[in-house]
Amino acid sequence: MEKLKKVLNGKEEEEDEQGIVTQIYEGSSLSWSTRLKGFVICFVLGCLLSVLSTVALIFPTASNIKLFAVLYSFGNLTAMSGTMFLMGPVKQLKNMFKEKRLIATCLVLVFLALTLCAALWWGIAILAIVFCVLQFLALIWYSLSYIPYARDAVTKCCRGCLDV
Repeated sequence: MEKLKKVLNGKEEEEDEQGIVTQIYEGSSLSWSTRLKGFVICFVLGCLLSVLSTVALIFPTASNIKLFAVLYSFGNLTAMSGTMFLMGPVKQLKNMFKEKRLIATCLVLVFLALTLCAALWWGIAILAIVFCVLQFLALIWYSLSYIPYARDAVTKCCRGCLDV
């Protein structure tokens, strides 16, 4: 009966215009404890993969560098995607590409792709390691954007150290 009222009033079309993203967001409500567990699992798994990737560097061969780059990058992606449990995927993606995070997000994604390219396709080990370091620094800068005034504090601290 309710649906009939919506059709007669012309409100059903408005719901369709709302979009599938809104409908998915409203339909997938996890409890706070489930969201927190999902975040912790992804974050711990991501950190574990990133730490385990350094084991591949003990014996630096071509295949170990590839393993290092893949595990490290996948670990960072897993840890970063864990925040989607806290905010929800749509809100997280919107936050990632806000003006104040746009450059940091793009840098993380570009360095992640360059790390994988250097290790898997180009086969240049030192370049893969350099891109991993840059990926790490970009991820830190991205993470600092969620803490109020953290970027300003780090910038001032670095300027203070360089002025000495």
